[in-house]
Amino acid sequence: MSSCNNSSGNLAVAIALLFAGALYIYFSSRSVSDPISDFQNYVDSLRRIAYPVDELEAVLDRAATGNNKTVIIAMVNKAYVKEVGGGRTMLDLFLESFWEGEGTLPLLDHLVVVAADQTAYDRCRFKRLHCYKMETEGVDLEGEKVYMSKDFIEMMWRRTRLLLDVLSRGYHLIFTDTDVMWLRSPLSRLSNNESLDMQISVDSNNGTGGHLINTGFYHVRSNNKTISLFQKWYDMRLEWTGMKEQDVLKKLLDSGFFDQLGLNVGFLNTTEFSGFCQDSPDLGVVTTVHANCCRHISAKVSDLTLVIGDWKRYKSSRVNSKWSPHVECWRSWSDAHYIPRL
Repeated sequence: MSSCNNSSGNLAVAIALLFAGALYIYFSSRSVSDPISDFQNYVDSLRRIAYPVDELEAVLDRAATGNNKTVIIAMVNKAYVKEVGGGRTMLDLFLESFWEGEGTLPLLDHLVVVAADQTAYDRCRFKRLHCYKMETEGVDLEGEKVYMSKDFIEMMWRRTRLLLDVLSRGYHLIFTDTDVMWLRSPLSRLSNNESLDMQISVDSNNGTGGHLINTGFYHVRSNNKTISLFQKWYDMRLEWTGMKEQDVLKKLLDSGFFDQLGLNVGFLNTTEFSGFCQDSPDLGVVTTVHANCCRHISAKVSDLTLVIGDWKRYKSSRVNSKWSPHVECWRSWSDAHYIPRL
């Protein structure tokens, strides 16, 4: 018994000496401008060593640093990182919008790219982003998933489950499709009203009181209400089979479930949070442009390339003008011979 106590005592002394030595090295190796903050950061780093976290938590922790525990999440698969016409990929265009946007470049530090397959993950790592490879449990999510196909619906539900996991870990999130161009930072517009639990984009501003919500861009605060919403939303896939997750969320909204939770939701107007369904009339205030109302990737890349060109011309002239027509996206709905990209 005494031998056991001696061993425990020696271990405690060793740990204390190790802690003290590491603390000395840490502070002696740097200029300490804020001792309390530096000490807290050091304690946090020790906690991560003592209690290892899983890969998702590690990625979220890095991306949320300095951003009030808020992360930006986008999801890609092989089809989104393969070149289309002109050698561009959807992911390239998405990242280019952060480069060309106003106040958007620093936001890449808080972006987590969720990869649905190994090719997408490797490309994400090559671009030195915060990357996470989603578990797909044997389901093939690699090729292009054309709008409303069975695989498209499955991928959307896998995405919803992942976002539920993120919220359950206490992280606030901005989810964005990669066919959303970030032309201005949305953070100030989204964070002004802290009473809102969720803010979501719409396909069009509907003056009759209905909301044609679009799950391609939304902001969610992590709390018990939003976690309950996402859990219910994900569970309803079993009841409303064959429906995409956006339509199921719309049903929950229309049924009064948001009100039952006491959840406050805001709907983002298309003047600032624009899309191909309804263009913003004002380039002076537009924040994002979403290639919604478009069926496949090649059409989106073609028409979003024009959006980036329109934005560059606006930045150089500051003269408001109309967007280039979204011709390829309009045509995508009548293209019966389109072959999805593998």
